[in-house]
Amino acid sequence: MVLPAGYGFRAPTLDDLDAVADVLIADDPGEIEQSILGAGFVKEEWNRVGFNLATDAWIVLDSAGTVVGYAHAMLGEPGVVRSWGAVHPTHRGRGIGASLLNKIEERARELLAELPSGRFRHSINATDHAAAALLQTRGLRPVRHFWYMRINLTEPIEPGPAPEGIEITGINPSDDLIAIHAVLQGAFAADWGYQPEPFDLWAEEAVSSPSYDPSLWLVASDNGQPVGALTAHIDGNRGWVTEVGVLPSHRGRGIAAHLLRLSFATFAHRHLHDAMLNVDSENPTGALALYERAGMQIAWRWDLWERSISPA
Repeated sequence: MVLPAGYGFRAPTLDDLDAVADVLIADDPGEIEQSILGAGFVKEEWNRVGFNLATDAWIVLDSAGTVVGYAHAMLGEPGVVRSWGAVHPTHRGRGIGASLLNKIEERARELLAELPSGRFRHSINATDHAAAALLQTRGLRPVRHFWYMRINLTEPIEPGPAPEGIEITGINPSDDLIAIHAVLQGAFAADWGYQPEPFDLWAEEAVSSPSYDPSLWLVASDNGQPVGALTAHIDGNRGWVTEVGVLPSHRGRGIAAHLLRLSFATFAHRHLHDAMLNVDSENPTGALALYERAGMQIAWRWDLWERSISPA
């Protein structure tokens, strides 16, 4: 499907950041005070290692030159292309989403060109039934559901004492990144879709992120050995827990819960409005229940759709 008359494609530039964010905000479910998908989110995506704004993203302009649609595709774990997009609600139903999906699929085949086959994954709002219907026509099916969870920070948060025998500290980026990476890799090894991530790639993406703030990161140690870690960042008036994990051998001691409470207290001390994180609804370690006990509530569900794809 081609774009309808009066619309055109081009690659975005950094100058389009706010306009793209406006489209995503308009497409947001609107169930919480601050949009989840704003300029900070887009900037993080554009800054991912290996992402090329000139070839991996597209904006749709109307006849007045206003950005009304956006999509991108990038290599995730080996052999997997991840994508998502949005169309401004006032321009839906005109074939723009289908045209963006054509661009995504074409780029996915190019990215997988040197492999015998691969997988194409696309993320959508769980309430976007039109997008779900479109993906079904292209042979995709829902394979996983994820929750954005939120806690309001307007009330004081008291972290309490650390679990017995556990020391929680901030990090020294020059000394602790290797240990944090090892802990998180070990903590997530049983998660759905897990693929080992080399330290150099993980560190490059973390440190080069526009929101990188190591003063928000925490490490939990038992007798001097790192056994848990939390990474976090700030976007506007919201704190984000990027990753929190504890080695399987040290679970059940309240380490993750304490890391979360410390992080929430830090966010509150910085006068942020709320904190959020993203979790697999079928997480095998009981993370969903942990976050609920920490005072978080489900704010929004998004779904991951998938199909096999042949390279170009």
